Amino acid sequence: MRDYVIMTDSCCDLTDHMANELQLEVLPLTLHMEGRDYPNDLAGSALSHEEFYRCIRQGKLATTSGVNVGQYQEAMRRVLEQGKDIVCICFSSALSTTYQSANIAANDLIPEYPDSRIYVIDSLCASLGQGLLLYLAGEQKKKGLTVDQLAEWVEKTKGHICHWFTVDDLNYLKMGGRVSSATALLGTMLSIKPVMHMSDKGMLTVVGKVRGRKASLRAMVDAVEQLGIDPENQTMFICHGDCEDDARAMAEQLKERFGVQTVYINYIGPIIGSHTGPNTMGLFFVGTER
Repeated sequence: MRDYVIMTDSCCDLTDHMANELQLEVLPLTLHMEGRDYPNDLAGSALSHEEFYRCIRQGKLATTSGVNVGQYQEAMRRVLEQGKDIVCICFSSALSTTYQSANIAANDLIPEYPDSRIYVIDSLCASLGQGLLLYLAGEQKKKGLTVDQLAEWVEKTKGHICHWFTVDDLNYLKMGGRVSSATALLGTMLSIKPVMHMSDKGMLTVVGKVRGRKASLRAMVDAVEQLGIDPENQTMFICHGDCEDDARAMAEQLKERFGVQTVYINYIGPIIGSHTGPNTMGLFFVGTER
């Protein structure tokens, strides 16, 4: 059986340590802020998570760009030259051009390496939802799945990765066109917090509105009761926009209510964080449906 590499991008928001343990090849998206470009590697080499959130709390604005075709071609060729195949699991195509770039690169390289397999998969996931899918895929690879089997497994599993989010400041969603100016203003005045999830099409969708931060966090945990498959035996992920205390409190709720044994916590990286703002929270688990 030919060896293969799982390739992805930095929107997975895994820690650099976990990505290395899973032997992932991770390509960086790019953050643009104050006239500078910051490659978004998982280690935060160019801009740490702490510094990023300090900047946006000060009102600095940022934009982002996806992994380009040239980056993918270089990374894929390096793997193919080693005689290995590739399963490339990308950030949701509904939110970035990254998946499209990976597809173009793979199609360009296939004629050069006709004996190789390159699977490019639209995860329809974001942040640690994408990270959870990669974590589970890495576990399947360790069990000995072939490149064909793993690609099939990822396609079947991605629709069961539940993403539940809430944001603290609706103005970031307004700037990204996710909510109207009127909704943002009214929500801010009334302390309305949206409860969102990632749809089957890979888009961040508002599914409910509650009053107050505590209610929004509770609604996210309630989703595990509604959708979670055997939650006590799952590994769950929580991401946060520089509000680690809230993330740890949510992890304790998951353990107390459902007996969850393992919860990984990490920052929402700068790419997604620039669109969602500080104090955003996300919860990710495997469910009957998204």
